[in-house]
Parts: sequence; structure tokens; C-alpha cells
Amino acid sequence: MPKITIQDFLRKKEQGTKITMLTAYDFPFAQMIDEAGVDCILVGDSLGMVVQGLENTLPVTMDEMIYHTRLVTRAVKNALVIGDMPFMSYHAGIDDAVRNAGRFLKDAGASAIKLEGGAEVADQIRAMTRADIPVMAHIGLRPQSIHRMGGYKVQGKTEEAAKRLVEEAHIAEQAGAFAVLIESVPLELAKKITAELAVPTIGIGAGPHCDGQVLVLHDVLGIFDRFVPKFVKQYAHLKADAIDAVKKYKEEVETGVFPSEKESFK
Repeated sequence: MPKITIQDFLRKKEQGTKITMLTAYDFPFAQMIDEAGVDCILVGDSLGMVVQGLENTLPVTMDEMIYHTRLVTRAVKNALVIGDMPFMSYHAGIDDAVRNAGRFLKDAGASAIKLEGGAEVADQIRAMTRADIPVMAHIGLRPQSIHRMGGYKVQGKTEEAAKRLVEEAHIAEQAGAFAVLIESVPLELAKKITAELAVPTIGIGAGPHCDGQVLVLHDVLGIFDRFVPKFVKQYAHLKADAIDAVKKYKEEVETGVFPSEKESFK
């Protein structure tokens, strides 16, 4: 399987072929996703919640994102790897934004970055694109804006809010974004945005009409269960399986079953 590129994303949009995308934060899971043939891996700042145990994504730092992105790119042979710009890594100024975005490509081996926002980050998107840093924009529910948005709520439910999200998507595209991630919006609104954009849309909680879909891997595998969003489908329940395995190990050590001669040297 050849290496997935930005041009493959655009080609899939033109051909009507769905784009597959999952998050990963380390070598083993990235390797498994890549071997499964998924198109794209997002090293999301969601690692703050599913890996670090934080309440939200806001405390995640650039150094932490670079570290985890390195682990992922070390494992990947085919998938496109996108690094997620953490809170305050692109807000303070364009120079800082471009410099931090460049670290994902230069220091961590990613092929692109994602940042939250549309109109308010259009200048950053333009500057990054001019610096040959491919950008995926992120509209709708934006986890880095939960305090302003009042929590993890569906966006674009009123006519005015829906109109604004359509505008945000067009502004991001015009600024140079190669794709737009749409999170937690009504499916008909996502359908409208997808139809109007020339670049692909990636949905998470945005219904079936987007050009592709992304989910957090730990949700898909049933590892993270602090809360399960409505838009998540669990394809496995690895947390329960792992607990059963650890309990079995504990029991066998305590009863002398493990290690046996089979696991010993002579």
C-alpha cells in the first residue's frame, strides 16, 4: 500500500470514496491502525483525557504533542499522520503559530497539522500554508473552547449558528485548509457543508454525509469509558478483556500456577 498523501484526500473527495481516520498516541496502536489500512492517523490533543487522565484537553503542551507524534510516526509506513495543535500553541501570534506547526513536520515527522477554528484562525492557516505546512481546520464543537461554549454541546442547531458554521468552513477552505473536520453538528448541516466545499470534510458526530470519519481510538476499542459520546460506536471492549487478563495473572501467581516449567529456563 503506497503512502497516503494530501492529494489522496482530495482525490477521494472527487471520487466519492470515504476517508478513514483514527487517533493514536503511541507506537503499538499506531502500528496496528497502519497495518489495518486506515488512511489517516490524528495525534489528537484528546490524549490529555484518554492517556493522561485530565478532565479536558486544555493543559496539553506542545512538547507533549511532539513527543507523542514522534512515537506515532516511528510506527507508520502508509497512513497520513496529522499533529493536533494544542491550546495556546497558535493563538498568541502568527509567528508562534507557524513555528509550532513546523515542529510537527520538522521534529516529529508528521505530514500535516490540525487546528481548531475557522474565521478567527484564517490568518494562521494562510501563513502555515505559505510555509508549506498542510492544515486541517476544525469547526463545530471545539474542545479547546469548552468554557466559552458551555461544555460539550451540539453546535449549529439554530439557523443563525448553522449559517455561521457554513461561513467558517468556506473561510477555512479559502485560507488554504486541505480539509475541514466537523464535530458535533446536525447531519443535514454537515451534508450542506460537505456539498459546498471542494476540499474533504471529516466528521465526528456529524452524520454519514461527510467525506470521511474520525473517532478516538480508545473509544472505538472500549478502553476509555469515563463517558461515551452518542456518536461513538464501540467495536471492542478491551478494557474489560484487559482487566480479566490481569485478574487471571494475579490468581495464577498467587496459586503458583505461573510461572510453570514452560515459562522457566533449565
